[in-house]
Amino acid sequence: MTESVHLSTATAPPGGKGLKRNAIGMMRIVAVGLAAVAPAYSLAVTLGFVVDSVGVHAPAAFLLGFIPILFTAFAFRDLNRAMPDCGGVFVWISRALGPGAGWFFGGWVPQVATFIATAALAQVATIYLLSAAGLETIASNPAMTISIAIVLIAVSAAVAVRGIEVASWVQYALIALQIVAIGGFCLGVMIAITSGTAPASAEPVRLDWFNPLSADPAGLVAGVVLALFIYWGWDALIAVNEETTHRSRTPGRAAIVSTVILLVLYVFASVAALAYGGVDLITSDDVVEDVLSVIGPMATGDLFGRVITLAVGLSALSALFTVAMSTPRFWLSMATYRALPGAIAAVEPKRSTPRTATIWWAGLSIATLVVLTLISPDFVGLAVLSIGLMVAVYYAATAIAAIVYFRPAMRNPGTFVLAGVLPGLGAILMLFVFVVSAVEMARPEYVGASWLGVGTVFWIGVGALALGAVITVAVRRFLPDFFGRRTIPTGNADSTDFHVLDPAE
Repeated sequence: MTESVHLSTATAPPGGKGLKRNAIGMMRIVAVGLAAVAPAYSLAVTLGFVVDSVGVHAPAAFLLGFIPILFTAFAFRDLNRAMPDCGGVFVWISRALGPGAGWFFGGWVPQVATFIATAALAQVATIYLLSAAGLETIASNPAMTISIAIVLIAVSAAVAVRGIEVASWVQYALIALQIVAIGGFCLGVMIAITSGTAPASAEPVRLDWFNPLSADPAGLVAGVVLALFIYWGWDALIAVNEETTHRSRTPGRAAIVSTVILLVLYVFASVAALAYGGVDLITSDDVVEDVLSVIGPMATGDLFGRVITLAVGLSALSALFTVAMSTPRFWLSMATYRALPGAIAAVEPKRSTPRTATIWWAGLSIATLVVLTLISPDFVGLAVLSIGLMVAVYYAATAIAAIVYFRPAMRNPGTFVLAGVLPGLGAILMLFVFVVSAVEMARPEYVGASWLGVGTVFWIGVGALALGAVITVAVRRFLPDFFGRRTIPTGNADSTDFHVLDPAE
């Protein structure tokens, strides 16, 4: 079979955007997707809470959480094949659902989530790297950690403007270290169990751990919601699709591959942690918030334990580098289609990088970090918990956009399943996650922080969405070409230019 749908020339900017074509291949774009997720960091700080929610059925939670992610990844794959643009969800949703939906669901929502994540990643990278170097005293000083975090944001921007090849090679090295660390953790646990040095709380591995039907339903839902959060970020690889070889096929394949790799890492690590420490150790106060960094040294020794701590810090740093690379390209696309000021669309000719957008990203990221920290030292952490709401919203919107866009070809059974049924199920599951998460976050006792009897995390998440809706309406008058559908006209796939989607691609 051949490629699916080709984007109308009405939406393609004359001469392209100035990015370097065919700069990176399949393996490096997969590394970009994995780095954006920060698997070592995400696993370290989330696994304990998944186990606390669902007990020994944490592997089942990761397997169930993977299903809506995979279905959504199919939507990303097919939309990228039809419209390979570094604007990704912004372009796709705008084309399928209109400029208002595109600017809000494809622009505002993912960017707010990304800025909150950026502030957290800079802080986490700083604290873990200092701890790995034995500088815990500095790591416990808020003024020092914020100052170093600002430097890391600036360094990330500097690496990003050096060019896509340099930035992607850095990601390649950092994700390799994370995989080695997680793999070493699993191997160390196996050796400890075999040699009889595991603690008394260790539990023998059972197939029942993978069976969601034997888990408590309420706990399983909470575990799946947490599992969904740590899969988020792989879609950052779409931002470099215009610089990838075979740009209509490679990024979509990379999206599927990266999510499968994450599934393998998370399931194996959760099984290893449970087999070594059991539920009691993992959910204890000293371990639950940072499973890898605590259990790692216990199972592998202090030396490799330091490597694991270093890997967690570099995991956050690699995700920061990815955001510095992906967000400016996202803005470049928005500016090219006149959904942002035109000055942001400037690209440095020598290195073919969106230097102006990268500088703006660094400045706004630093401002976000400082403002959130000044509100409260704990505010960044609370804001991070609200990201799940935003992720569910824009993933669901993307899946719906795929269904609407490919509707003319739904009479073909294969296309109906791949471009209709699977994204539709993904959207339903994401909306379910949104509702469950919102109800949970609204409880006044949620993470022990509330305002007016409602959880603070709920206010942050829903408040960000409400503010975005207001701003989307307000900016319409300043962006008449985009909102007037003159740069990205709304429409479906042209059925005369549509080929059956090939599951193998």
